[in-house]
This record gives sequence, structure tokens and C-alpha cells, in this order.
Amino acid sequence: MKRSGALLLFPLAVLLSGCDFVVLAPAGDVAAQQRDLLVVSTMLMLLIIVPVMALTVLFAWRYRQSNHAATYTPDWDHSTKLELVIWAAPLLIIICLGALTWLGTHLLDPYRRIDRIEPGQPVTQNHKSLQVEVVALDWKWLFIYPDYGIASVNELAAPVNQPIDFRITSSTVMNSFYIPALAGQIYAMPAMETKLHAVINQPGSYTGFSANYSGAGFSGMRFAFHGLSDKDFEQWIAQTKSAQTTLTRDSYLALERPSENEPVRHYASVDPDLYGAILNLCVERGKMCMNEMMSIDARGGLGLAGVRNTLPLQYDKLARRGAVFGNKLSYVASICTAEEAAAASRASRDGDAGNWPIRDLSPLHGVGLLKPGAGSRQAEADKPSLGLLRLEL
Repeated sequence: MKRSGALLLFPLAVLLSGCDFVVLAPAGDVAAQQRDLLVVSTMLMLLIIVPVMALTVLFAWRYRQSNHAATYTPDWDHSTKLELVIWAAPLLIIICLGALTWLGTHLLDPYRRIDRIEPGQPVTQNHKSLQVEVVALDWKWLFIYPDYGIASVNELAAPVNQPIDFRITSSTVMNSFYIPALAGQIYAMPAMETKLHAVINQPGSYTGFSANYSGAGFSGMRFAFHGLSDKDFEQWIAQTKSAQTTLTRDSYLALERPSENEPVRHYASVDPDLYGAILNLCVERGKMCMNEMMSIDARGGLGLAGVRNTLPLQYDKLARRGAVFGNKLSYVASICTAEEAAAASRASRDGDAGNWPIRDLSPLHGVGLLKPGAGSRQAEADKPSLGLLRLEL
């Protein structure tokens, strides 16, 4: 009988051997603290759940109909001591859970910079943070290292015991950036930036992926995360810089188009303004950036002509992704300064700037919306503002 029972448990052991318990055995301090919070919270709840389940079985057995030895008191309906136990124990557990989760929520806030590398080792001025800009694409991950001027697709590396500062966004739809061994997941959303601060404490190769369904290629949206020693990380940087490709705005627009199961690729150099352009939805040159539009709106807006600005800014991604439905490719043109316009015009005339005279294009005045609190349009007539632009010749 014992042998047959062991045989029955063997298939279960085989199935469990394929489970990955990385969440309960992480390699990063932030993930370890999150693991501890999960375990302690579960144990506190089990202090109530286990006795209740045990007492349910005990009462059902003791007071069964066939047990004539059990005390039978059909008129009993109240016990002050029992009421105190029933209500006091859960209340204490809830208080402990509330205090624990409140502290954990603030200490493990992904926007909060970490204050320790591992238990007993605080972050000092000698620990320089590694800056990584993350872009979720369809269906791949782009990692930009601004301090090194390099980028990689579907591969991320970081030195052991060095703080990592992630700035995360998305090109189209919402995704979720998640490396279980490093830290908890955090969402990546277009035209928004989220942050994550973490540290990897053990060298090794780990798996990262998107934890939020984002379309047909979602299942292949995985990447490798390497925790390396300082020497190995420098070698990885040198290897990436030896690549023959560069990531410009034009090459990014080609990379941005939907594709599945993309191989790892490296870029030896990156346009330094690329991440900001991705975040502000203005990778195409000449397109108005979101932060520029917000600045104009904060100063009074472009009047009635600017009402429809937000529509092409938000929905031009359909054409960029190659969709056969939706609006055609369109966007709001960027407003340049007079000096920028003159320089662009000179550069476009056969590359000979000396043949084109410089004109003074400075007398520009706005006739847009009134500033908040303005008494009349006449009161604002003599004040320059951003609005519908006209050139006074």
C-alpha cells in the first residue's frame, strides 16, 4: 500500500520539478524584500485560516448526529469570551497586515531610489547608478544605455551590486516590464514614463518578459537579463560598441514596426535624443512633440486652429504600425524658432549657406487664446504669446 502511494506521488513530483520558483528565490535585493513581504503576509493570514479550517472539521466530527456523548445545548446562543476571541484575533491580524503592507508599499515604491545594495550594505556615493531607458515595442524590447551611447534589442545586462535606474515607456500599446529575479513588474505605457529602481546581487542569466497581453506576438516578447561582474560588463559594453549598426530615428521607425520572435541585436551608437522623441511621440522629424504641445497649451494654446492637434498626435501610430484601418499618417508640424528656420533653409540650398542671405524673422506675434485672468484681448495685444502665428512684413 505504501509503495502504491509513493508511485501515485511520483507524477506529481515530476510535474512540480518543471516549476520555476524564482519569485521565492530571487537574485536581487528588491525582489527579495518583496518575497519576504509576500511570505510574512501569507503566514499572518494562515494564523486565522488554519485554525478555522481545523475547527470546522473538529466541530463537524465531534457534534455529528451519531455522537451521543457530545454535549447537546440547543438553547445556547451567546458567549462573551468566545465573541472576544472570534473578533479580537482577526482584528489583530488585520492591524499587523495593514502596518506591514503600508511600510512595504512605501519602502518598495519603484519610483523610490534604493537605499541599500543588500542587507548590511547601504548605498554610498561610490555606487554610481546604471541608467537604462526601456522601450516596449511590438513585440520586442529596446534597451538604451545613455551613459554609453549604445542600445540592444531583447538583451539587457547590468553589473552586480550596482544600482539600476530604469526609465520605461512604450511605443504603442500598454505592456508590463517584468524580471522576476530582479524586482516586481511595472507598466510601460505610450506617451508616459514609469520608473523602476533595483539591483542584481548574484551573477547569472535571468529571464524577463512582458506580463501584460499586447497582441499576437505577446508570447515571444521575452529577453535575457545578464547579471555580470564589472569586468564582464565592460566586455559586454565593448562587444556592443563593436557592432556595425547604429540606431537613428529612421532605423528606429523600421524597428518599431510589428515583428515577432526578434533575435538579439546590438547598436554601436544611438541618437542621443531618441528616447525623448519616443516618449513625446515625435520620432519623425518636423513633428510637434507632446511636451512642446503641452507647453504651448500652458501658455494659452493655439486658439481654435489647435483644437484638433491632439487627434493626429495620438492616433498616427496606426499608420506607423502598418495598419490597413484607421486614420492616414498625419501629424502636427513642430514650431521652430526663427534661427532654426533660417538655418534649415540655408542648409537646404545646395549645401551652400553663403549664397542665401540671412533675414530677420523675429517679429512674430500670437493671436491665440487669452491667458487665464486676462481682462480683455486689448490688454493682451501688446504681450507676446504662443498662438496662431503671423509674420509681420
